[in-house]
Amino acid sequence: MARKVIGGLIQCSNPINDPNAKVETIRDAMFEKHLPFIEEAGKKGVQILCLQEVFNAPYFCPSQDPKWCDIAEPIPGPTVEKLSAYAKKYQMAMIIPIYERAMAGVYYNTAAVVDADGSYLGMYRKNHIPHTNGFWEKFFFKPGNLGYPVFKTRYATIGVYICYDRHFPEGARLLGLNGAEIVFNPSATVAGLSQYLWKLEQPAHAVANGYFIAASNRVGTEAPWNIGKFYGTSYFCDPRGNFLAMGSEDKDELVVAEMNLDIIEEVRRTWQFFRDRRPETYGDMLRQLP
Repeated sequence: MARKVIGGLIQCSNPINDPNAKVETIRDAMFEKHLPFIEEAGKKGVQILCLQEVFNAPYFCPSQDPKWCDIAEPIPGPTVEKLSAYAKKYQMAMIIPIYERAMAGVYYNTAAVVDADGSYLGMYRKNHIPHTNGFWEKFFFKPGNLGYPVFKTRYATIGVYICYDRHFPEGARLLGLNGAEIVFNPSATVAGLSQYLWKLEQPAHAVANGYFIAASNRVGTEAPWNIGKFYGTSYFCDPRGNFLAMGSEDKDELVVAEMNLDIIEEVRRTWQFFRDRRPETYGDMLRQLP
């Protein structure tokens, strides 16, 4: 019998774009806005659900205001515990990206993974942290230190990549070598320079590694930074690079797709990229070049 998994992605706009609002007020409003979509996913039979990057906050990295550190929390912590109850209620594994407080003054851009019984499986910390004009992520986030783990949920073995990570094929390959069948990439990315890459890089990862990709992105604009329009277009892609489902550019919505995991074996028997790779020739990749 075919191994079919129903996946879900939530893309959502920030409901409070008031620079004078308390960060806790904004956080709580964003959390509450997601709940109807989580309920919808459960009722539609979604088995693995992924939220967007730092889902319960605006994308605050265009600022360098330390007040946003007040949103950070431990993992597991209050948000993971609350959503674990929904995971258990609907027998739905969840990827929950939040701002993690590892200890006083040490913060990560992290995704917690919860299984379908509500149990906490572990976390992925975003490895590649940009620090360029308009994206001061290194002001808020320490680069990840957990490598590229995979998580055996009830329905599939999954990996997580977060936003800017998607530009780096090395980690995408390691997720495949570690056994990922589906790689989820929760993101917060705006229209402009990299939008054309959104539908190019991740399908390429899917093809190069013979796994499914599930990429989420938020929608709308966020004051006071107004760095551009988050263009949504959350999607699922199969190991052949085919799009299975795709969201709109501007609507809050749940995107759902059925993935037949048996395709992974079929594709890898045809394209033996793991068999034919030559790690002994890649030594320079371990050196800081140029």
